[in-house]
Amino acid sequence: MGRHSLPDAYGAGAADPRPRARRRTVAIATVLVLTVAAGTAVAVRGGLLSFGSSCRDNAVPLKIAASPDMAPALRAVAEHARAHNITSDGHCIAVTVTARESYKVADALRSGNKSDVQAWVPDSALWVTRVSGESNATRVTAAGSVASSPVGVAMVPSAAKSLGWPEKTYTWTELAGAALRDDRLRLGAADPVRSAAGLLALTRLNTAAATIKGGDTQAAAMAKTLSQRTSDSDSQVLDTLPRDSSGTEQGNPQRNQALILSEQSAFAYNSSTGGARLDLFYPKDGSPRLDYPFTLVDESRLNTDTSRAALRFMTLLGESDGQRILERYGFRTDDEKVSPALVTKAGGRAPQPFARAALDPTPAKAVDEALGTWTITVQSARITTVVDASASMAQPVPGTGQSRMDVTRASLLQALATFTSEDEIGLWKFSTRLDGDRDYRVLVPTERLGDRKGNGTQRDRLSAAFSSLSPVPNGATGLYDTTLAAYKAATSSYVKGKFNALVLLTDGVNQDPGSISRSALVTQLQKLTDPQRPVPLIAIAVGPDADKAEVQEIAKATGGSGQQVNDPTQIHSVILRAIVAAGSQNQG
Repeated sequence: MGRHSLPDAYGAGAADPRPRARRRTVAIATVLVLTVAAGTAVAVRGGLLSFGSSCRDNAVPLKIAASPDMAPALRAVAEHARAHNITSDGHCIAVTVTARESYKVADALRSGNKSDVQAWVPDSALWVTRVSGESNATRVTAAGSVASSPVGVAMVPSAAKSLGWPEKTYTWTELAGAALRDDRLRLGAADPVRSAAGLLALTRLNTAAATIKGGDTQAAAMAKTLSQRTSDSDSQVLDTLPRDSSGTEQGNPQRNQALILSEQSAFAYNSSTGGARLDLFYPKDGSPRLDYPFTLVDESRLNTDTSRAALRFMTLLGESDGQRILERYGFRTDDEKVSPALVTKAGGRAPQPFARAALDPTPAKAVDEALGTWTITVQSARITTVVDASASMAQPVPGTGQSRMDVTRASLLQALATFTSEDEIGLWKFSTRLDGDRDYRVLVPTERLGDRKGNGTQRDRLSAAFSSLSPVPNGATGLYDTTLAAYKAATSSYVKGKFNALVLLTDGVNQDPGSISRSALVTQLQKLTDPQRPVPLIAIAVGPDADKAEVQEIAKATGGSGQQVNDPTQIHSVILRAIVAAGSQNQG
């Protein structure tokens, strides 16, 4: 999956408009544009922007870039304007609509380069705010929303039926959880870095998960699972559905049975596929909405004729003829009055809560946190794991019938399963004098999990090494020297573009009297730490004998974190949570 510059400083509130009549929205938008386009107010009062008059002079050209889902509808409205001689100041409007991915337009405008369009209709105001937040970007002026479409989860009928559609309703976390539990219910989405629908849904999942115990870990696990079935854009995600109803296609592990999708996308798919269709779940805890803001691009360079033409075309979208065309293409034009026919064609049906009011505006902080979770849990990682193999790891874990090492092995194998073939993972173990005078031994060098050597992959080697970990009889804890050596190795082998980290697990305190002191270790770690090449140390104190304060002090020196786990079965969750926290701290 390709990577792209992350959306930053999103003003997510604009993406989830509060319920209101579309006519009122467009009226507000008209006032905004009237203040931008000099002289237009006089033109409106004079009746120069009107239906029915013939074109008296040359047409005014107006170039619009629109998201691929909106572009066909805008072209249809433009054709309607031509067919009915709709004029602006007596001039016809020659509208040219180009379909462009919203994230690509946003990136181009952020660069500050001169644009070849005068107006832009992305699928979400998230992109407009992204551009507005850059001091050197091309100026954009969002005038108002021309349509909306809620985001839900669309499924092939067999998958929807297995979840009790349409009678049974679900929250966002329940729907995502169903996909995590059942390998047959493969859930796909467009990359949240490039898709407003994907980002708004991910933010909603994160926000909902934050309200439950262990929710941050659950959110990270959902992001990791979703990332393995992510398409580069909204235009591509529908191609991941089964091509037909045959058992071969339905059972193909490369095909998705469920997609995070806007209502309009489901509508368009169901309208174009003949027999094939999707059923649409509208989460009962509310759907974020795409809001399609009509946006002037670099309005200071627009002449009066072009400004008035842009206004005329935008107001046409809010009038009855324009609204009928937008609805014909599957867009909502009135947030308070939902068309049952549109919903049915999109795959919705009562009692699915399709008429539920839009969610409250999504806070920018929530969007930033969702992107942080996505980036750190999804982007390719380079992590070296260092495990305590001292004799104390043979101690039993109360109530489990297993030793600390048994449970640690199981947690590490569970964590290994969450990484992809592109991730680089390695394993060290330590005690005292494991390799001559050294307290540590490199069991598996840190390499890409998908790389093959001999008859197996790096993942196979790690799985075998994790499974064979065992306590060293009479072994003590050589914590300090091991930490310094492992951190030196991790920083010297830093890989740009990956999330680099060192994960260390210990159940005791340093027991090597000849090792470096703690204060000297902290000083050395601080010297090795480079903010431009961050490698956070995630140190986990396992069990009651470990010193939480000690691991916190050591980890803090690297920009990492120290954690304590009294129940070793929680190691996997703690590692994942710590990775998210470390990644969020080191972003930017």
